[in-house]
Amino acid sequence: MGQNNPVSNQEVSFSKDLMPTRQEDRKWKVGNYFSLWMGAVHNVPSYLTIGGFFALGLSIGQVFWAIMIAAVILGAILVLGGHAGAKFGVPTSMLLRTSFGQRGAMVPGIIRGVIAAIMWFGFQTYAGSLAVTILIGEFWPAFLNLGGGWNFFGLHLPGLISFLLFWSINILFVYGGMGVLGKFTNFLSPIIYIVFGGMAIWAVRLAGGITPILHYTAKGIEGNSVLVFIGCVSALLATWASLAVSVSDFTREARSQKDQTIGQIAGVILTYLLFAFASIAVIVGSEIAFGTPIWNVLDVVDKFDSKFAIAVSVITICLTTLSVNITGNIIPAGYQLATLFPKKLTFKTGALIAAVIGILIMPWKLMENPTSIFTFLGIMGGLLSPVLGIMLAQYFVIAKKEINMKDLYSANGMYRYRNGFNIPALVTTAIAGVISLIGQFVPVFKPLYDMSFFTGTITAFILYILFAKTGMSKINITGHSEDRLKEIS
Repeated sequence: MGQNNPVSNQEVSFSKDLMPTRQEDRKWKVGNYFSLWMGAVHNVPSYLTIGGFFALGLSIGQVFWAIMIAAVILGAILVLGGHAGAKFGVPTSMLLRTSFGQRGAMVPGIIRGVIAAIMWFGFQTYAGSLAVTILIGEFWPAFLNLGGGWNFFGLHLPGLISFLLFWSINILFVYGGMGVLGKFTNFLSPIIYIVFGGMAIWAVRLAGGITPILHYTAKGIEGNSVLVFIGCVSALLATWASLAVSVSDFTREARSQKDQTIGQIAGVILTYLLFAFASIAVIVGSEIAFGTPIWNVLDVVDKFDSKFAIAVSVITICLTTLSVNITGNIIPAGYQLATLFPKKLTFKTGALIAAVIGILIMPWKLMENPTSIFTFLGIMGGLLSPVLGIMLAQYFVIAKKEINMKDLYSANGMYRYRNGFNIPALVTTAIAGVISLIGQFVPVFKPLYDMSFFTGTITAFILYILFAKTGMSKINITGHSEDRLKEIS
C-alpha cells in the first residue's frame, strides 16, 4: 500500500524532485548503503574528535567502546529514521510536514537544511581545499607561492584556487544526480579501507608494534567518569544529528527496507570498527613515536616519505570530505530550498544557491576560531536532536508507520493541522532544545549539554507523545489515514 505513488497531478504544486520516488525508479542496493556513510566517518573532524577523547583521559578501551556503542546506536537511528523514506519514497523536507505541519516544517527545515547544512558545507569545502593545496604543492611547489602577499579576505591565492576547485567538484556531483553519488560511494569504499588501514599499520610500526599501543596510559584525569564516557558517545552521535534527520533523502532510493537496513547497519558498524582501529593507532602511535599525538590526518600524511603514498592518501581524504559534504550538506540544503520555494526552485537550483552562499559566508574566516565552530555545532546538535525525537515519535508511535500521501501533497489535508502548524511539535522542540542547551549557559546543567544528543532526542520523543495524546493537538494523525490510504492506493 505504501509502495505506490498515489499523488494525483491535480493536487501537486511541487517540483518533480520533491515528489515520491516511484518503486521502479529505486535502484539503491545493500552495497550503496554499506558505503554511503564512509566519508562521514573517515574525515579530519572525526579524528580530531577522538583526539579530544584521549585529552579527556579516556583509556584505549574506553575510546574503543565509546566509538562502537555510538556506531550501534547510530546504525539503529539511521535505519529507523530512514524507514519512511524507503516505504513512501518521500524526501525529508516533505516528511517534516507530517510532524510539524505544512508551515511549521519550515522551522526545523531551515535549521537543518539551510543554516546547518550551508554553514557546514562551507566548513567542509574549506577543509577539503586544504588537502587539495597539499596535493598540488607536493607536485608543483611553486603553486604555494602564487600571488605573493595577495589575499582575498584573508585567503591567499593558492588557497582560493584550491577552494574554488574543490567547490566546483562538489557542484558537478550535485548535477550528476543520485545515481552518480551511489556509484561514487561504491568506488570510494575499498579505497578508504586501504588508505586508512594503511595509516593504522604505519602508526603501529612507528610505535614499535601493537604492544606499546595497548599499554598506553592516558594523561588526563576524567577518564573513569561515567558521565564523561556517555558524553563522548553523545558527542559522536551529535555530529550525525543533521544526517540522522535527513536520512530519508537517501533511503527514498532504496529497492526495499531490507536493502537499507542491512546496508546501513553493516556499513556503519564495520566502518566505525576500522575507524576505531585507525584513529587509536594513529593518535597513540604518533604520541609514542614523537612525544606528541597527531590528531589531524593531514599531518600524518605529511610525515610519509613517498610521494605516491602522499598523493593516494590526500586524494582519499579529499574524496571522503567530498562524500560527507554532498550527502550531509548540499543535498539536504537543495531539497529544503526547493521545498521553501516549490514553484520557483528545483533541487539542483536550490543546491547551487546553497553552494554559492557557502562561498559568501567565507568559511575560512569562521574557521580561524575553532571554538566558534564547536559552539555552532553544539547548538545545532541541541536543536536538531529534538527534531529527530519528534519525527521518530510521530512516525512510529502516533502515525503507526503510515503517511496519508494524498494529504501530504494537498493544500488542505490533514497535515495542515492548525493553520499549517502542529503546535505540540513546535512546543516540544522549544522545550527539548532549551533543556539540551541550557547547560552551556548554566553550569549546574552542564551534564545535560554534554549529553545533548541523548537529552534532546529522548526528551522530545517522550514530550511529543504526551502532548499529542493529552489533547494539545485536536488533529488525530491516525484517525482517518487508513481509510484515505486505501482510497488513494
